[in-house]
Amino acid sequence: MVLKLLRLIGRKLQGKSSTKKKEAGEIEKKKESVHKKDLDKKSEIVKSGGGVKGPYVNPNYKGSNPRGYTPVRSPYRKPQQNDPSKQVSPAKPSSIAKSTSTSKPVPKPTAKVTVKWNPDEFKVPVVEGKKRFEDFDLPEEIMHAIFDLNFQYCTPIQMEILGKGLEGKDAIGQAQTGTGKTAAFLITSLTRILRNKSTEKRRLGSPRVLVLAPTRELAMQISQDALLLSKYLDINILTVFGGMDYNKQRNYLVNKTVDILIGTPGRIIDFINKKELHLNKVDTLVLDEADRMLDMGFIPDVKKIVRVCPPKEERQTLFFSATINTDVRNLAGTWTKDSFSVEIEPDELIVKSIEQIVYIVTSREKYYLLYNILMKEKPGKILVFVNRRDEVRDLGRKLFRNGIECEIISGEVDQRKRIKVLDNFKSNAVKVLIATDVAGRGIHVDNISHVINYSLPGDPQDYVHRIGRTGRAGATGISISFATEDDSFSIPAIEELIGKPLVCINPPEELLKQPPPYEREAKKIEPNKNNYPRPPRKYNNRRRE
Repeated sequence: MVLKLLRLIGRKLQGKSSTKKKEAGEIEKKKESVHKKDLDKKSEIVKSGGGVKGPYVNPNYKGSNPRGYTPVRSPYRKPQQNDPSKQVSPAKPSSIAKSTSTSKPVPKPTAKVTVKWNPDEFKVPVVEGKKRFEDFDLPEEIMHAIFDLNFQYCTPIQMEILGKGLEGKDAIGQAQTGTGKTAAFLITSLTRILRNKSTEKRRLGSPRVLVLAPTRELAMQISQDALLLSKYLDINILTVFGGMDYNKQRNYLVNKTVDILIGTPGRIIDFINKKELHLNKVDTLVLDEADRMLDMGFIPDVKKIVRVCPPKEERQTLFFSATINTDVRNLAGTWTKDSFSVEIEPDELIVKSIEQIVYIVTSREKYYLLYNILMKEKPGKILVFVNRRDEVRDLGRKLFRNGIECEIISGEVDQRKRIKVLDNFKSNAVKVLIATDVAGRGIHVDNISHVINYSLPGDPQDYVHRIGRTGRAGATGISISFATEDDSFSIPAIEELIGKPLVCINPPEELLKQPPPYEREAKKIEPNKNNYPRPPRKYNNRRRE
């Protein structure tokens, strides 16, 4: 019985193996038939005149894929030569690489377009007690730019600075905002560049004039004025500051010869540490708003910058600010040599054309007061100052929800957004701007009718800079301050600085009415990510003891 079972099992196994052999034979026959068909196709192509060598290629496909599949091409690959739509033209032989005796040199493009101008066109009548720009021995190119800007008579600080600064003396200038400090040191610096032309070639990243400013907005404003005054000069001006365009600023600094460098201390220190900025050729050093640099803690950075500049005996140093205290004057004394001072008396810090109003109000009612002032009096362009960033956000959100179009600007707003907001405010696209003291220095915006101190500043000097945004260039302006139980204690210090008392009054009852309910939802404000702390570090299998 056992033998019979073994024989049956063996027969079944033999049957299965035979079926597998049959299937394998059929697969081989199919492969041979497919191979014969491919050979027939090759022979047909050869007979038609298209000699084929090597593996079979689909004749209907014009690409580089032999099997005719459309490849997924990377966007970084170069276009194929056989594609007429993406074919790259062959490179022409360079005349510079293989120059011959008959080849002509390529002319260099001119940097500035020269415009013919007759200085006799700029005639300003003589007025007793005033100094004209043509009374100074200024270069013709600068006088042409002054003529285009319609500058006729010098302001008091311009008259003093140009009189002695053009001789190469150091200066410490104090003047109220909007009196022409910027034009005074720019004209002095540009004239010094033209008169002291150096024959030796300067290396890249070594400016001749360095201007330090405490804020980005002030640096950009100085740069705009410098471009206007150097309109007919063949010089390069670069503005550097943090928050944006680092690679763009670096490429300009590394690839071009910069004559005037304007920037904030932090970004200049970055370029110095990376050895991309060299200040050993600085001929004129300008510090604008020096007291503000002291308040913001920039003096250690300024000391590092001054240390890498030439000694004070080999350069001209100019200090300018609306207010200069004892600490700044001591610093100026260590960095200047035989300097002269220009000061404005305290009673002239506030322009007489500015009307100052102080309303006594509670903290809860001051938003009612602001809303009614904006709605009933309907002022023109208005600038509202607060002390903190969170107050800027809250106040802007409330006004927007009450139907008042406004913009905000503070240190936490992205730099590109800040530039766009300031441009909209200058062009009257936005008439209400809420800002911290970052906008209180050096921002030249014309036709500001009202400046409102929603919160009184802790430093009385900031009060002067705030209300100095209105009443510029002889125009009239109104300054309104809210004195609450939280910040009214700073009024005596302000009165002592400006030299006259501030009259505090109660607002009319009409201006204290409660605003209507909100009309719309608040805007979604995206904060600047750079101002937030980094996420905590991740420790991979690290044991803390």
